[in-house]
Parts: sequence; C-alpha cells; structure tokens
Amino acid sequence: MGTANAQGQIWGARARDWADVQESVAVPLFEAVLQETAVDKKTSVLDIGCGSGIFCEMAAKRGARVSGLDASEHLVAIARERVQSGDFRTGEMEELPYDKQTFDVVTGFSSFQFAANPVNALQEASRVSRTGTVVIAVFGKPEESEASAYIKAMGSLLPPPPPGTPGPFALSADGALEALAIQSGLNPSDVKTVACPWNYPNEKTALRGLLSTGPAIRAIQENGEEMVRDLILQVISPFKTSSGGYYLTNKFRYLIATVK
Repeated sequence: MGTANAQGQIWGARARDWADVQESVAVPLFEAVLQETAVDKKTSVLDIGCGSGIFCEMAAKRGARVSGLDASEHLVAIARERVQSGDFRTGEMEELPYDKQTFDVVTGFSSFQFAANPVNALQEASRVSRTGTVVIAVFGKPEESEASAYIKAMGSLLPPPPPGTPGPFALSADGALEALAIQSGLNPSDVKTVACPWNYPNEKTALRGLLSTGPAIRAIQENGEEMVRDLILQVISPFKTSSGGYYLTNKFRYLIATVK
C-alpha cells in the first residue's frame, strides 16, 4: 500500500495555486539538474512526483521526450496543459507503470521522502532508467532555510504523526541521500546544494502559494483556513520586504545516483 491516495488528496486540493505560485520556487533546482544531466533532444525523462509539470516543461523546451507521474489527478491535468506532447499519469511511485530501462533520466524532486518505503521507490526509479541515472532532490537542512519556519508552523497545527511518518525533511540530514542510494543498490555522487528562495511580490501571492502546500491543507482540515492564514502571516512577517513582498531563503539538496 503506497501513499499516493493520501498525498494526492492534499497536494491537489489547491492545484492551480500550487501550479501558479509555489512549484516555481524550485526552478533554480530544475535548471541545475537539467544542466548537469545534459538533457537535450536525445533524452527521455521521467519525473516522479511531477506536480503541475514545470520541470517537464523545462525539459521539453530542451527537446526532451517527457513523462511524469504524480499522486494528484488535478496536478497531472495541469501538467498535460503545460506539455501537451508529454505522457502524464497518476499512480504510486513504488509501482511505476513503465517497462524496464525506459528512460534516460529519472528524477524525483521532493518525492521519494514521501514514499511508504523510499528504498522501494528508488529501486523502482532505477528499474525504469535505461542509463541508471536517478536524481534525488529534497529540502536542505532546516537550519539552512528560513522557509523551515513556515513548515514548522504548519506542523504545530497538526496532531503528532505516527513514528516513522515521512515528512519534508526526512532525507535532508547529512549523509541521508547517500545512505538511501546505497541501500537501494545505487552509487551516490556528491550532494549539491541549490538556493531556491521563496520570493512573493505581495501578501496575496504569498498566501496563494503557502496555503496550497500539503502541510497547509492538512492544517486547514484540522483548524480551518482563518487560523492557518493568520499563522502564516505571523510567521512570514519578519521576511517582508520594503516593496511589500516576502523573501525567504531556502535551499534544496540533490544527488545524482547511478547503477553499480
């Protein structure tokens, strides 16, 4: 039993706001991965946890043949709008609906840590990779990002999770990505860090983005939108800019693993 049903419900609840505002904070990470993996017109790409398809759209603009899998049908529908030539599906990352050795590059941006069993998910990603190239990308360490204040605040509005429940920082500690790759039968490369600030031009845009995340949706379900909205504004107030926007530093870490 995977996590797609539960994750799809919360991450797809405000799919358009996620697509228009929040997913784009990771664009510098997407650019770094596309550059390092040399994605071009000869490349086939699968993005696991593709969201609304921004990474796939960027890869397609380089000429790549793109596919994406996500837990949310609402987000997949937007991905299909972005890349009409792409193959986008809903499903479980631990049971990928693809044949062996189908793709040149397989990516998972903030995806594998939400699997019921991340090792199984990464082995599945490796199975469908023709070259054995799998990209694992996650949030940076909490102490490195001002955005962790927001994530902590959303967690404070939720009941304590059961032991072992995956979360945003489940693979963020030093050595965690390398250990996961090794446990999954892969060779890890060096972990690299990319700055991906959360930059919003105004309060309305900030709230659209920050109320669309999975943790925020769960907090709204538990407490109502007004309480969550008020807490978000309180948490981000120290990061308000002179122009009336908000700017929170944030980092992602990624590792490119290959078959041994």
